[in-house]
Amino acid sequence: MDRLQFAVPVRIRTSPDSPVEEIYGVEQALDFLQNWPVGREGPVFQAALDACFGASVDIIPTDDAFRALTAFCRISGLLARDMIVPGSPENETMQKLG
Repeated sequence: MDRLQFAVPVRIRTSPDSPVEEIYGVEQALDFLQNWPVGREGPVFQAALDACFGASVDIIPTDDAFRALTAFCRISGLLARDMIVPGSPENETMQKLG
């Protein structure tokens, strides 16, 4: 597997009526973040951008970039409802119930 590829894609929905899109790795995440509307950036956006850039130059682990992007998408309301984040408390609870 490519070192910049996420273990699972980040599933997002940019509007309620749009289809779910998947971000498969750091490069695609950077493209998405660099096209984010100016004026809507904030500290969580900046953390995701910094983490993805850091991963692209092998300073930060790809898993950290995945977590930062996922956090940004969750806080921004973009994370698809069916997105299961590996290692998250919600996922562990669902596995115990299943």
